[in-house]
Amino acid sequence: MSGAQIITLGCRLNIAESEAIREMAGGQDDLIVVNSCAVTAEAVRQTRQAIRRARRDRPDARIMVTGCAAQTEPGTFAQMAEVDAVIGNREKMDPTHYRPFVSNGAGAQIKVSDIMSVRETAPHMASAFAEHARAFLEVQNGCDHRCTFCIIPYGRGNSRSAPAGAVIEKARELVDAGYREIVLTGVDVTSYGPDLPGAPSLGLLIERLLKGVPELPRLRLSSLDSVEIDERLFDIIAHEPRMMPHLHLSLQAGDDMILKRMKRRHSRAEAIRIVERLKTARPDISIGADIIAGFPTEDEAMFQNSLRLVEECGIVHGHIFPYSPRTGTPAARMPQVDRAAIKARAARLRAACEAQRRNWLMSLIGSTQSVLVERDGLSGHAENFAPVRFPRPQSPSSIVRATITGLENGALIAQEAQQ
Repeated sequence: MSGAQIITLGCRLNIAESEAIREMAGGQDDLIVVNSCAVTAEAVRQTRQAIRRARRDRPDARIMVTGCAAQTEPGTFAQMAEVDAVIGNREKMDPTHYRPFVSNGAGAQIKVSDIMSVRETAPHMASAFAEHARAFLEVQNGCDHRCTFCIIPYGRGNSRSAPAGAVIEKARELVDAGYREIVLTGVDVTSYGPDLPGAPSLGLLIERLLKGVPELPRLRLSSLDSVEIDERLFDIIAHEPRMMPHLHLSLQAGDDMILKRMKRRHSRAEAIRIVERLKTARPDISIGADIIAGFPTEDEAMFQNSLRLVEECGIVHGHIFPYSPRTGTPAARMPQVDRAAIKARAARLRAACEAQRRNWLMSLIGSTQSVLVERDGLSGHAENFAPVRFPRPQSPSSIVRATITGLENGALIAQEAQQ
């Protein structure tokens, strides 16, 4: 071993924060940190499973659990015999909590504070994903919205933004370290700015970042709330060549009644309209989306509206979540859909997304794509986030022009590459 082992579940923000934890934990070979997810009951189950597996594999290690599940359910993990410490989302970004500790013999130590009292997003939380050629830069955390299915605001706290100067400084460090692409990430990244002086928008932050770091060739955004894409941000996405033509939208459903019961702020028509505008302004853009299958009260007709949304929006990067009730959320008290029906609907949504994805990837055969090469030298991602594989090793972290000749096992095949 060379330093603490970090086990990460969940979103890109967790991935970014895990890299910061890796640095803070230093060379503690006997430490395992499980950075948990609470987005669904299944995610919490997988966290418990990961903890048990870690203990079986390394019986003498100290196991610390953090992340959203630890924040929302500290007692659940403190009661596990495998766990030595539970720390909250605020505490996990404090290096002092990773200093060697000794079990007091009275069960797991718990250090979880009130996340709703946190008002800052510290620049040191921004970090890189060490295994990839792109870096994740956290610019926002928390969420002020209260979707009826979501427990995450109670794990992450209220929305707060990192100051633009700190973001730009960190971006320069990442570029100097050799990263050619940065992904701006957060819990609700489009809500960036109202808590800062002058209330800057996400679009203004991006303008300042691109101007302040001219050496950065590629900028990408993590999941966006489509209703919060203002004209400034839309114009950047549509016309800025350094902004990658790939958006992942938090759509969640394609039926107006379900959207209302979810307490979402957009309608079905509005979701379709923003995608149509984006594709008209930038035809090469690819669209991803989060969609929940089997939300409470969803009948077959409502589900069909979500299923059709996949085709109507051309969703080629689909994240499908079978609904699971989260204790404490309003949706958990609504009439539930049969679990077998939820599973079947999720499978149909995944199949629809996969069909859209395959057709999209097939349409790229014969094209020339600009590809960021991953650390292995044999794979990468095009600007539209299509996966690409090379027949011969390329220079890691380089951006190459690749001619696409085929599709194999879900990835485009590049015949040749030029710097």
